[in-house]
Amino acid sequence: MLAKRIIPCLDVRNGRVVKGTNFEGLRDMADPVEMARFYNESGADELVFYDITASAEGRGLFTDILRRVASEIFIPLTVGGGIRTLEDFDRVLKCGADKVSVNSGAIADPGIIRAAAKKYGDQCVVLSMDVKRVNGQFRLFAKGGREDTGIDAMEWAVKGVGEGAGEIVLNSIDTDGVKQGFDLEMLDTLAARVKVPIVASGGAGKREDFAELFTHPGIDAGLAASIFHTKQVDIRELKQYLRDRGVEMRL
Repeated sequence: MLAKRIIPCLDVRNGRVVKGTNFEGLRDMADPVEMARFYNESGADELVFYDITASAEGRGLFTDILRRVASEIFIPLTVGGGIRTLEDFDRVLKCGADKVSVNSGAIADPGIIRAAAKKYGDQCVVLSMDVKRVNGQFRLFAKGGREDTGIDAMEWAVKGVGEGAGEIVLNSIDTDGVKQGFDLEMLDTLAARVKVPIVASGGAGKREDFAELFTHPGIDAGLAASIFHTKQVDIRELKQYLRDRGVEMRL
């Protein structure tokens, strides 16, 4: 049985880690390099780095901060934000990323998934999806959750995996930052449609939320930000808590 993963996420804007609720009301939290160092030492299985305004601002990702973050950690690093071309993949991989997350760039050009998977391998390509309920449908959003694409998110996931995405990060806009638990209905719907690893994002508020998450088949990792940034939940303690409840963890 594969160990479940606990993944903190750094949402970076203008060189600082920020956090909001339902993708809005962003607050300044910390320096990303210091935070990366902290997570490397605190038992995180992986780290995610999102340059959250790169797509909306139509620019490339800030590589100087990314290089400094990558130099501080010895755990796998997934990087996203403004990834539109193979050159963007190449750039962030050379900065130290292990996996590259595509979202708005893949919506604009789904061919980028297949091209990147062919060049770098499926395991390198992460399809990140920002999803919100609209009129009873799970709808895919672009540009950091700002733009409703009108696309059915579950159909998009199936297409992305078919193109070669090796992992999906499902960000529920409905539960983001609310701290009332992961969006289990949305995650179950996705897990029934795809067979690649799924990373659940949005809604973690306490240790019990992770314990409940990992009772759902097909969910491989739990991603969170504010509860780890504010030290509300300690990652090592969380992993021991989950291990004690029969969840396979790397301690």
